[in-house]
Parts: sequence; structure tokens; C-alpha cells
Amino acid sequence: MSYVVTHEEWIEARKAFLAKEKEFTRLRDELSQERRALPWEAVDKPYVFEGSAGWQTLDELFDGRSQLIVYHFMLGPGWAEGCRSCSFLADHFDGAAVHLAHRDVTLAVVSRAPYEEIQAFQQRMGWRFRWVSSFGSEFNYDYQVSCTKEQMDAHQVPYNYTMQGGAPGTELPGLSCFYRDPAGHVYHTYSTYARGLDILLGAYNFLDMAPKGRDEDGLAFSMAWVRHHDKYDGGYTVDAKAGYQAPAVVEKTCCSGH
Repeated sequence: MSYVVTHEEWIEARKAFLAKEKEFTRLRDELSQERRALPWEAVDKPYVFEGSAGWQTLDELFDGRSQLIVYHFMLGPGWAEGCRSCSFLADHFDGAAVHLAHRDVTLAVVSRAPYEEIQAFQQRMGWRFRWVSSFGSEFNYDYQVSCTKEQMDAHQVPYNYTMQGGAPGTELPGLSCFYRDPAGHVYHTYSTYARGLDILLGAYNFLDMAPKGRDEDGLAFSMAWVRHHDKYDGGYTVDAKAGYQAPAVVEKTCCSGH
């Protein structure tokens, strides 16, 4: 608990902190400008995805718009359910997608699980956003959000622009942005991973303003408290010693590797 002061002292402290908040806002705007000024790379591979509209190319995922944001959702082939942390983040998508569409941006979610497995989990969670499968393609591997068992065993997992010594599983979270020019050429403009995804979590932004903040310091795994939204109940408790737990696999597939 912080200390208690008079109203006048509270206003003085708040105004001093406001100056720091304004500086942070200016720095964030500068960082966003620098992000948009980064160079682009051409996307030459013919990626194909399966979704509610059937089979679509990456170009077709733009849905007639010039910008595409892809969230790489951790749902691997045969998983009983999607990653809890990705599900926490995905709870924010439906409200944003309609607004993004009116600013020339299409939001799509991509996972490596076969589409019928994606569809079943999406129906359970009640989400409406576009979610497609990259099953059988190299898309997830090329954008460093899936790794092979061999990479995991060798402790050589490419993620977040470095070689990681290990990974909790074969699927990892991320976000990638693309641009399509009038001639139909597609470019990869940006990708972010790990804590770079925090900004997408509106619930975290609320918690950061609350008196206790995220209240995760005592947890062995910071997001151990997160549940799928249909699994919170009156007996909800958090195991502070729990580490990351990958979703169970309910069946084996022939494509669990690359």
C-alpha cells in the first residue's frame, strides 16, 4: 500500500507524474513512427490457408484492403484447446476488427492446427474473427512462431530475432504485418513477439492503472492466473508455483514437426 496524503499533496504528486506520462506518450509516438519507417521485404512464397471461406492465399487474406495484421495464435495440431495466454489476448479481437476494417486494415488469426480443430475451439469460445489454418505450409516456421522437435532438443529455437536456448513447446506467439500494393505485390513490414505483444492486451492496460497493477510478481509464471474465459468460476484460485503449461494433445498427427 502506498502512503496517504492530503488532497493538495495528492494533486501535486499527480501533476508531477503526469509530466512523465506525457513524455512516455511522446516517446511512444516517436517509436511508432520509427516502426513504420522500417524497411520492407517482399513475400514471394505462395502461402495457402484454409478457413471458413475455403482455401485462400496470403494475398486473399487482405480481403480487398491494403494492410493485413496477422496474429500467430498458439494452437498446434491435435491440441485439446488453444493457449490460455493467446486466448486472453484473442478476447480483445472482435471489438477491434470492425474498426480496423474501416481504417484499411484486415485482422486475421493464423494457427498451425488443421481448420476443423480451429473451428471447434473458436465455436467453444464464441469468437467471430477470421481464423485460418496454415497446416501443411511453412508459414509458421518462416515467421518463427513454430519450431520442430529437433530444434527444441538441440536448444536452437529461432524466436524474437535471436536463437533461444529452449522453448516451452513447438508453438510460440507473435504478430506480423503485411502491405499489398495496387499491383498486388505483398510485403512483410513488421513482426513482434513475446513482451512486444503486451500492447495488444487491453485488460493489462486496465490492470496497470489499478492500485495493485498486474499483481504477478509472486507468480512463478507471470500469466499463471489467466484462464480461458469459460473456465473462471466461483472457486477460482491461482497456484503461485505453477509454471507454463502447454495444452494437452488429444491425438497424434503426422505433421507435428516441420
